[in-house]
Amino acid sequence: MIYGAVKFSIGGSLKLAFRPWVEGLENVPAEGPAILASNHLSFSDSFFLPAVLDRKVTFIAKAEYFTSPGVKGRLTAAFFKGVGQLPVDRSGGRGAGEAAIQSGIKVLESGELFGIYPEGTRSPDGRLYRGKPGGLARVALATGAPVIPVAMIDTEKIQPPGKVVPKLMRPGIRIGKPLDFTRYQGMEGDRFILRSVTDEVMYEIMKLSGQEYVDIYATAAKRQIADAAKAASPAGG
Repeated sequence: MIYGAVKFSIGGSLKLAFRPWVEGLENVPAEGPAILASNHLSFSDSFFLPAVLDRKVTFIAKAEYFTSPGVKGRLTAAFFKGVGQLPVDRSGGRGAGEAAIQSGIKVLESGELFGIYPEGTRSPDGRLYRGKPGGLARVALATGAPVIPVAMIDTEKIQPPGKVVPKLMRPGIRIGKPLDFTRYQGMEGDRFILRSVTDEVMYEIMKLSGQEYVDIYATAAKRQIADAAKAASPAGG
């Protein structure tokens, strides 16, 4: 009930203000579990995608969004719950990743849509980075749910990292055909299979988005960018 009310309010406002264009809506099943695997350009990705779908999409969100104190903290928690975000404590390294995987499995076992960003973090420069094999592939193989590749277009231009006030322009969303990985079910312990599944999904996202692909993790790219900026600064030199 809360989700429906918040989705109607937030989703309707987003569509009215930004008028996102969408291709491939027919590829999202009307019912049953499915994984929406998307590139990640902006904080707003988790709002634009649900806004254009008729079904609820659950994403993993940092637990801090749900536990901040005070009135603002309670309002923030209510907002994220209302738009389908699921709190997971990601501060514990490997354990945090396992918690996210188990949360995704539960969502899919309930017959719902689970949204995930295989890159693991937002792209630092608009390019597409190597997908992390632990989350997406393990959830897909554990549940047998189809994986639907999704490309967010131009959302980084609307709200670049660090910018609070968004720029009014039309983002795009391309939704690809579902990918079936049931032939690998029961093999989620094989790292080569996990890598293969992840790479196949990333290739489809690349085709949909038209992004340049970089075969390193986005987290590593962010470190390289930060190190380069530090070295170029007067203090770093």
